[in-house]
Amino acid sequence: MPFDFHRAAPGRLSGEGKQLICLALPMMIAQIAQVATGFVDTVMSGRVSTGDLAAVSLGSSIFLTVYVTLMGVVTALNPILAHHVGANDHKRVGETARQGLVFGALIGLFGMLLMFALEPLLASVLNLPPDVEAKIMLFISGSALAMPAAMIHRALHALASSLNRPRPIMLVSLCALGLNIPLNYILIHGLFGLPRMGGAGCGWATAAAFWFNSIALWVYMAASPAFARYRLSARLPRPDFAMHRTFLRLGLPIALSFFVEISLFSFIALLIARLGTVVVASHQAVLNFSSLIYMVPQSISTALSVRVGQSIGAGDPQGARMICGVGLCLGLATALCTMLAILFGRHAIISMYTSDPQLIAMGSTLLIFAAVYQLTDAAQTIASGALRGYKLTRIPMAIHIVSFWGAGLGLGIVLGMTDWVVSPALGIYGFWSALVISLSAAAALLVAYLVRESRRRIPLDLAKGQTT
Repeated sequence: MPFDFHRAAPGRLSGEGKQLICLALPMMIAQIAQVATGFVDTVMSGRVSTGDLAAVSLGSSIFLTVYVTLMGVVTALNPILAHHVGANDHKRVGETARQGLVFGALIGLFGMLLMFALEPLLASVLNLPPDVEAKIMLFISGSALAMPAAMIHRALHALASSLNRPRPIMLVSLCALGLNIPLNYILIHGLFGLPRMGGAGCGWATAAAFWFNSIALWVYMAASPAFARYRLSARLPRPDFAMHRTFLRLGLPIALSFFVEISLFSFIALLIARLGTVVVASHQAVLNFSSLIYMVPQSISTALSVRVGQSIGAGDPQGARMICGVGLCLGLATALCTMLAILFGRHAIISMYTSDPQLIAMGSTLLIFAAVYQLTDAAQTIASGALRGYKLTRIPMAIHIVSFWGAGLGLGIVLGMTDWVVSPALGIYGFWSALVISLSAAAALLVAYLVRESRRRIPLDLAKGQTT
């Protein structure tokens, strides 16, 4: 068997599955709360005016691209801390966690300055009414202030998850979502003497919510006896740039993988703009729903990264390999349920977004593509998380670049906008066909790489015993 399930002790597989679920479920709820913040921004700005909705949509895309990419850099802390936890080296856990907070703050400051620097560049390329452009810049300025807090939060997130204590992450994220709604309303409409910002106020509310998120999570963890030995309330140390270089070596490939994936969907959205509003609206509605259900395999991926890292840190590569198999089986089982739910409920799903018959017809068809790639998307996402647990990030980065930009974007352009392969061009269906192919390629390559590397790390004498 690929992951040696037949060698697991009785009850080990079910026990590991329960541990993964207990670790993944709170993180999934926290991630859904963060996605819901963007949904709330879109809905509340759309009720003000079309221009406000456009400003929030464009401003959010800039913020999310920078946020997700830099989050990948800080995600390097997850496997590093998990290895120390598995080795029961609590001193190094505390030192790494405190340096991680410094590292997160520095990465966040870089992200904030980058977003400020992007404003004049965007102003030179946008061709929108002046009032809409002004709101976009105001949104970006506000959301840029969220970056340091967002990266500090990810550093705290790494510590809590590596210690198998994700509950505070969930609780604080839900509170931040609850705070974001009234803040949006106050800043959109200019209540309590504050300036009336319209949709741009959502960017400033985002910053306030992220700062609440990071401060509240830090206070919770600093006051909790479970985290007391890691001295989070102590004065932060000076930056240890040697340690930060270690974080960067592991984190930059993760960041590029995240950027490649998120930019794929951004580029497709730009390319299909010429195909008409019905196509664009259908694409965005299905993509919005897909991003929501993507939180399920993503949370399993994060949990698997932690559990694999802990096993490797504890000197148990055989256990780590078994955990990889359990995580993949759990992810594929949930993806199968999701796939069937989408196939049988696709008309009801798209009807939540629109009552336009044309949009419902096209969106229902696109949801078939989304259903088909649930299994492969789950497999590639979860395999990537497991490989991060082994601190393997460069080959997965290369696989993502080839799969997403090569097969996903390149083949999508060929199928969707040219008659080189199919005549006439398939339009939006060509792009979604390429998405299915790219995710399938990534899944096959990443799972094969995981099978090989997880076996290679098992001592030779044990590996020989497995084949006899």
